[in-house]
This record gives sequence, C-alpha cells and structure tokens, in this order.
Amino acid sequence: MAVADIFWVAVIGVIGIAFLASSIKVLAEFERVVVFRLGRLFGLKGPGLIMVIPIIDSVVRIDLRTRVVDVPKQRIITKDNVSVDVDAVVYYRVFDANKAVVQVQNYTVATGLLAQTTLRDIIGQVELDDLLSERDDLNKKLQEALDLSTDPWGIKVTAVTIKDVSLPENMQRAIAKQAEAEREKRSRIIMAEGEFQASQKMTDAAKLYDKNPSAMKLRELQTLTEIAREKNLIVVSGGTDVGNIAAISKGLSKSKSE
Repeated sequence: MAVADIFWVAVIGVIGIAFLASSIKVLAEFERVVVFRLGRLFGLKGPGLIMVIPIIDSVVRIDLRTRVVDVPKQRIITKDNVSVDVDAVVYYRVFDANKAVVQVQNYTVATGLLAQTTLRDIIGQVELDDLLSERDDLNKKLQEALDLSTDPWGIKVTAVTIKDVSLPENMQRAIAKQAEAEREKRSRIIMAEGEFQASQKMTDAAKLYDKNPSAMKLRELQTLTEIAREKNLIVVSGGTDVGNIAAISKGLSKSKSE
C-alpha cells in the first residue's frame, strides 16, 4: 500500500474517531438534553449514554435538580405606606425541559427577575403588621403566584421563603413604643381586674359581718393582736369592750417586758 493511501486512511480514521467521540455523550441521572436537528426541536434524551449527530444536531443540557434563587433585598412600600427592605429565597425545578428551552430565553434569569417583581407586588398589597405576623400566608401567596407564571415555561416553584424584613430606625422605635404601651395596657388591665375581684370579696365579707356582728368583733380583735406583735405601735380602738382592750394592752406590756 502506498504511503499516500496510508496517510488518507489515517486521516479518515482520525476524523471518524473524532466524529464518534463528539456524537457520544454521557448524562447523569439528573440531567437531560434537548436536541435540535437542523434547527427544529427533535426531542429529549437522557439520562445515560446518548448519541447525537455532529453538525446536524445541537443540544442544550438541562439540570432537573431543585435550584435556589436568592432574591436580593427589595425596597418596598407596604399598603400602609411604610418603606421596608425585604429579601427572599425561591426554590424551583424544571419539570418540562423542552418548554424551559423553547418558551423562554434563559429560564434561570427569567425566574429570578420574576421573583423580584412578584415579591414587590405581593408585599405592596399588605400592611406592615401582616408582613411581620403572617409570614406563612405570604410565602404561600408568593409561591402560588410564581408557580402560575412559570408553569408555561416548564418551571415548578416548590417553595418561597421570606428571609428578612428590615425596618427604618424610626419605625423600629415606634414599634418598640407601641409594644411598651401594649404591655403597660395589659398591666393596668390586670391590676384593675385584681382590684375588682378584691372589692367583690370585700363586699361579700362585709355582708357576712353585717349579718353576724360578733364575727366582726372577733376580726377586729384579731387585727389588733396582729398589730400588737410589732411592739412599737400604739393601738387606739373605737370599740366599747374595755375588757378585751385591756387584755390586749396587757399583752402588749408583757411583750415589751420580754
């Protein structure tokens, strides 16, 4: 065989090997490729070992795993005209690779930008108190709104979580004053309820003493006895039972002598 023939055989062999190598692709379990043949959508291939036709076929590799989009802080004015900075996290995945490639130019960028605008729209419709206390409901509303918009792109939004809400310093002070006033209000209500219950009990006791005057006298003597334990007090009684008062005075004198 002539040298020229050997050369051309070698060249053809190298081209064939290169052609075969470029036509064989290995995809992981979570990967798919969208194949375009001569510019037209041919279909979806993968996972595992696949073959495409070089030059004729062009492919776009798609990752089917759940992705995370960190939505940067957005300056938003709430329904009650309070300016807040809100950031969030969006979790999504591709469920239809063909739509994700054909229906939108760059589904990753599009989903991130859509998340920012949706966050501003939803938060702008609620008041500050709802934003701070109803996080779960707002997360659900954001997820549903995003999922509805990305469904034609073959994107499934699985969850949205509001990470942080930053308030202006003057608003933080106002909220702190409001919370302090609320605690003071609850404290005064509790004290008033205690006074009311005590007055009821005292009214009931007065009715009992009114029905039984001897019980009132015994209570008076008990009170005087408790006062006498202080040893440094002078007790003046308006009662008429001199004997009882004398007995108490004697007890006082005895206590002092001891």
